Amino acid sequence: MSGESAVILGAGQTGAYAAMALRDAGWSGRVVMIGDEPHAPYDRPPLSKAMLTEEPPPAPVAFHDPAKVAERGIELRLGTRAEGIDRAAGRVRLHGGEAVAYDRLLIATGGRARRLGLPGGERVLTVRTLEDAAAIRAQLRPGARVVCIGAGVIGLEIASSARARGAEVTVVEAGPGCMGRSLTPEFAAWIERLHRRSGVSFEFGAAISEITGDTVVTATARHAADVVIAGIGIVRNTESAAEAGLAVENGVLVNEYAATADPAVFAAGDVAAFFHPFYGRVLRLEAWRHAQNHGIAAGRAMAGDAKPYDDLPWFWTDQHGVNLQLAGLVDAAVTTVHRGDPESASFAAFHLDAEGRVVAATGINAPREVRAAQALIPLARPVDAAALANPATNLQRLVADLRKAG
Repeated sequence: MSGESAVILGAGQTGAYAAMALRDAGWSGRVVMIGDEPHAPYDRPPLSKAMLTEEPPPAPVAFHDPAKVAERGIELRLGTRAEGIDRAAGRVRLHGGEAVAYDRLLIATGGRARRLGLPGGERVLTVRTLEDAAAIRAQLRPGARVVCIGAGVIGLEIASSARARGAEVTVVEAGPGCMGRSLTPEFAAWIERLHRRSGVSFEFGAAISEITGDTVVTATARHAADVVIAGIGIVRNTESAAEAGLAVENGVLVNEYAATADPAVFAAGDVAAFFHPFYGRVLRLEAWRHAQNHGIAAGRAMAGDAKPYDDLPWFWTDQHGVNLQLAGLVDAAVTTVHRGDPESASFAAFHLDAEGRVVAATGINAPREVRAAQALIPLARPVDAAALANPATNLQRLVADLRKAG
């Protein structure tokens, strides 16, 4: 192993944690991380929140201290673009002609912001990098007319940040409601009400035809805009993997050990379509914790310490001073049990399947309830709905009792 090389394509969160996990698992060979941004791996959630609202804007937060990175012998090749993978030769081709040899390769290239392919789309801003956030921040001022395209997490976080800066905000969404891929209709409506109370306007079911001058034009409306920002998801950076002959299904296809069909090549984070042993199917997740933990699992697997990656889906978002968390997948839920008053400042909902098992939970300023759900979901046992709904029920004890019952 000491004479071998591990190369990580992508210098984001997944790559950063994979590199450290390689060393933690005993990899003594070379570790090279290659990223096209000039910055050391940094935390991205503030890009749509604190970096747009705080005064002065906070400095980016690196995942690992540079001294620790150097001490662990991790080579950073920043501002460097990889142009291809030669699996037969075990090499990564870089822009400019250089090739870097690998014995183990991790594809952690994440994704890029999806762009609008319509007239005027070139003037639309997106947020994926520090430079993107700085460009958006410069446009957010009191009275500025901001149109956010997309009512997903990023679009709504930007809408919240723009209102905090005093801008007038309209969200234009092709679907019927907010965060439609993640939330139940009940919580989608709750988030919409939160935004409307905070001064945000919406147009749902909107098909944008063009962006012309200072106007976003849909089939039924014209929205004045000094700045237009799109938060319509990502395009996974799978091109190099596909060109190298690896299986790609809207993500680089890997098993529960983050491994492709090529035993020398792994993939993790946003770019990966991975088999989840608990759900028994392939998932594609775009979330902070997944990016970190999948990177750790991949790094350890590359070093020979492979364990099935079975982290439960979980994400959080802060909008208008409210923290929303979602654990699990709501697609299997048939009923919802409320805990607390939906009109209060803190409440949660447990989503149950037909067998009465908790499959997901949504919390508004309710981190304890969501943590309890993360313990209940993998138990896959029926739960007393009345106990879940009762605020007097000690959820930690409930979890412990279910574990004892086996």
